[in-house]
Amino acid sequence: MPTDLFAPYKIKNLKIKNRFMRSATWDGSADDSGAASDASVDIYNQLGRGGVGLIITGFAFTSSLGQAMQGQYGAHSDEMLPGLQKLVQAAHSGGAKIALQIVHAGIASGYLQHTKTPCQAVSPMPDVNRPHKQMSDSEIEDIIDGFAAAALRAKDAGFDAAQLHGAHGYLMSQFLSPVNNHRTDKWGGSPENRRRFHIEVIRRIRQAVGPDFPLMIKFGVMDDAPGGLSLDEGMETARSMIAEGIDSIEVSGGIGSPPLGADESTPEHAFYRQRAAALKKAVSVPVMVVAGIRSLKLAQDIVDSDDADMISMCRPFIREPGLINRWQSDDQKPATCISCRKCFSVAMKGKALACYQEQQLQK
Repeated sequence: MPTDLFAPYKIKNLKIKNRFMRSATWDGSADDSGAASDASVDIYNQLGRGGVGLIITGFAFTSSLGQAMQGQYGAHSDEMLPGLQKLVQAAHSGGAKIALQIVHAGIASGYLQHTKTPCQAVSPMPDVNRPHKQMSDSEIEDIIDGFAAAALRAKDAGFDAAQLHGAHGYLMSQFLSPVNNHRTDKWGGSPENRRRFHIEVIRRIRQAVGPDFPLMIKFGVMDDAPGGLSLDEGMETARSMIAEGIDSIEVSGGIGSPPLGADESTPEHAFYRQRAAALKKAVSVPVMVVAGIRSLKLAQDIVDSDDADMISMCRPFIREPGLINRWQSDDQKPATCISCRKCFSVAMKGKALACYQEQQLQK
């Protein structure tokens, strides 16, 4: 029997109305302090009404030294709470659940480079041209505390869950990957030491939010760079994180993720499906897969094949916030997103994220 993708699904104690998830998406709409704006609220109003079961916010920085980009949400201060509460209200008013994604960019901070502030790095990287310095033990401990405080703010703001950003070359990826982590202290060297940061972050968050608040991670389960994290080590890390309190894993890329650009002539391809399938066989918590999924047919096949439990998408919802409602109403044509990636160029010009193709049609 095919799985009903539109039937309710649970992650821990969190009941979601279907198996579709909006993956965390930077939208460039936060103000200079990191606070959500009216444009931010409008984005989440549309998503909440659009039918998706679970919305993951655009990544929110846990420290002023962890900001990745301009227009990024902040979760580093209690001053962010009013704006974050508005995002929760917008999502809930449309019937969706919402999780706050929290992140520290580490050496991958383009924002700090723009402000000429040295990045906090796991290890010195001679080939990286942005100014950076290796973090001390006390600085690492402060960053871990920052993650815990941000997760507690998510709970206090009314979010249904928090999600760690452990993918795409940001700080958690940097600690885990042999490509970036060349330390010889307790934070580096062996696989156990390289995953210590993940374990300590999860432990400290659990101490802050308690055992019942759902905690998720977007996880680069392996790297696509020479000498990077292997799939076997990624799966072992996943099992260790689950033992400490991770409730679900969204499978994505780590260091050196393959480019996801495409065009209308490119066949639909779920980039991380095989990795998600391997992880699903190794863990007991729900597994989500993201990247390249554009049709209900492929989504159905992934879940029916037991390769993942939930379907996560990003760019299709930029063009069609109501995509899931459309699919559920029997208009099951694939998403109209053509994966041109030009939506991000719109936001880079200081405007909120929007579909470039739709803007061209309106001219």
